[in-house]
Amino acid sequence: MDRLDIARPGWAGRIHLRYGANMGRTRLETARHEGPLRIQKALYPEGPEVCQHILLHPPGGLVAGDSLDIDVELGRHARVQLTTPGAGKWYRGDGRMARQSLRCRVHAGAVLEWLPQESILFEGASAELEVRVELDDDAIFFGWDMLCLGRRGAGEAFRHGVVRISTEVERGGRCLWWERGRIEGGGSQLDAPAVLAGQPVCASFLCVAEAVDRLDTAWLADCRRLRPAVGEGAMTRLPGLIVARYLGTDARAAHAYFVSLWQRLRPAVAGREALLPRIWAT
Repeated sequence: MDRLDIARPGWAGRIHLRYGANMGRTRLETARHEGPLRIQKALYPEGPEVCQHILLHPPGGLVAGDSLDIDVELGRHARVQLTTPGAGKWYRGDGRMARQSLRCRVHAGAVLEWLPQESILFEGASAELEVRVELDDDAIFFGWDMLCLGRRGAGEAFRHGVVRISTEVERGGRCLWWERGRIEGGGSQLDAPAVLAGQPVCASFLCVAEAVDRLDTAWLADCRRLRPAVGEGAMTRLPGLIVARYLGTDARAAHAYFVSLWQRLRPAVAGREALLPRIWAT
């Protein structure tokens, strides 16, 4: 490793977004940013009730010491969908962690959808991904993350590096979901049958809504019959939330599987049909 690379300070990006709703229209009320994080112009493909923003990271990837802090707050009855234009890339580093943190505060009657593209971890990357969501009693959250360990299309495996994952969801100060994970490059978890079983793509989907508890068993059985085109997927219901997992070789299959679940869950718990963001087709 070049000495200058080791001495290179990390590049920090921060963005704070606050949304409010008034007379049936969701608007961005506050936007503050530092460093390489931006949002595009607000889009309203579903009408004024739902504000869609595309979150941009112009450098296109993170290296050792870089950090991204995303802070989102939704006022009462705001509806917001956040996505990204392409895969996030985590490059080989010098052992220092690169970090992304998402913190969300969702007030009463609001709906937040965090629907990013996949994260690709290059061989030798050291990454930390944190998500913390705080919900009022009748707020709703949809979110997913998809990890690709190594660039298999380039013949690259994840033999060195580390990934640390943290996801916390609270409703009214009560913990609904708390998950911690650590994946070592070349470690035993990569091939262990009870963990990754040799598969390079792992992904999780969360739907957090009070209405989840009222979904009937026939409807849930229909969702459980959905299967990804490649790899394995499964869904379960817990009090106040639905969790789905994907394990396989294809991030596109994980994305399509989660989209199919989202298209069924969104009308059932949030009262709106699911319209795919146009950026996903570009």
